[in-house]
Amino acid sequence: MPFIDLKAQYKALKTSIDSRIHQVLEHGVYVNGPEVVELEKALAAYVGTKHCLTIANGTDALWVPLMALGIGQGDEVITTAFSFIATAEVIVLAGAKPVYVDIDPKTFNIDVNKIEAAITPKTKAIMPVSLYGQMADMDKINAIAKKHNLHVIEDAAQSFGAKYNNNRSGSMSIATGTSFFPAKPLGCYGDGGAIFTNDDNLVKVIKEIREHGSESRYYHTRLGINGRLDTIQCAILLAKMDRYDWELDQRQRVADRYNDAFSSIKADGFSTPFVATNCNSAWAQYTLTVKDRAAFQKKMTDAGVPTSIHYPRIMPDQPWYKTHTADPNQELPVARWAAEHVISLPIYPDMDDATQDKVIAAVKGAF
Repeated sequence: MPFIDLKAQYKALKTSIDSRIHQVLEHGVYVNGPEVVELEKALAAYVGTKHCLTIANGTDALWVPLMALGIGQGDEVITTAFSFIATAEVIVLAGAKPVYVDIDPKTFNIDVNKIEAAITPKTKAIMPVSLYGQMADMDKINAIAKKHNLHVIEDAAQSFGAKYNNNRSGSMSIATGTSFFPAKPLGCYGDGGAIFTNDDNLVKVIKEIREHGSESRYYHTRLGINGRLDTIQCAILLAKMDRYDWELDQRQRVADRYNDAFSSIKADGFSTPFVATNCNSAWAQYTLTVKDRAAFQKKMTDAGVPTSIHYPRIMPDQPWYKTHTADPNQELPVARWAAEHVISLPIYPDMDDATQDKVIAAVKGAF
C-alpha cells in the first residue's frame, strides 16, 4: 500500500499530461516557455490574486519574498516552532533571525494569542504556516501585523486550494509561497513552487530576483538567484489543474470517512484532525495524535499500512538551529508535545474505499 499513490493519479491524467509534455518537446522552449505564463495566469485566477510567479521550489517561494521585502541582517521574523525546516531556513538564508512561537493545541498552527509577546523593535514580518493543509488564523495575524506595521508572508507549502472565510490560501498576505513538490496536494514531477501577491511593485522585484537579479538581459540591478521553474513542470501542473477541484473534494471525502470511522475510538491521547468551522483544508496530511507513537506505528507497519511523521522534532530543536537560532530558555510545550505524538495516515484523491478500509481496520486494531 502506498502512502501517496501518484501512479494512480498519473493513470487518470495520462492522456492530458503526456500531451502537455509532448507539446513542450515539440516547441523546445524548456525555460520560460509559453506554459510558464499560462500556468501563472491560471494559478493567480484560481487563488484570486493579481500576480503569480512560478519558481524552482517551495523553499525559494518563501526565500525570495523575504529578499524582495528587504528583510535581512538584524531583522527578526516571527514564525511557528512546528513546521518543516524550510520555514526557519529561509529566514536564516535571508540574513534574519527566526523567532519561534508555540502552536495552537487543536490546529497545530501558530498560536495567534502568543504572537504579540514575541514582537520586538527588530521584528519585520510574521510567517505563519498553513500546516497539514489548513490555513492559520489569518484575520487575527493580519490585524496584529497592521497594528505593528509588519509584513505577513504565508507559508502555504501544504495548503494550495485551502480556504479561510472563503478566501483561498495565498490571497491574504503581501506575499505567499507554495510548493509543488510531488507529494503536495498539487504536485509536479520534481521540485516546484509559486509566489502569489497583489503588489505590483513587489512582483517586479520578485521577478528580477528569480532571474539572477536582472532587470533586463545581462543587466543585473540587485542580488538574485536562479529560481525559474522548468517549462515541462508547468505543463504537468496545467494538466493536473484540470481536475484539481475534484481532487480537493476527494481528499475531503477520504478525511470525512476517516473521521467517521475513528469517532468511536476513546483511547487516551488519541485525536483526529481539528478543522476550524471557517476553514476548508486541502488535506495535505491526515494527522492523528496517539499516546505511544512508536507502539502505534509498529502495529500499523505489522498490518502493512504505511505512516509518516510530520514532524518528529521542532525546528528550534534541530541541531544547527538549536545552536544558532534558538532561545535555550524557551519552553514551547505544545509544539514539543505534538512532535512526540503526531502521526499521519495515507490520504490521496484516488484512494478507493477498499484501500482506506484496510487503513481504518489497522488503526482500530491498534487500540
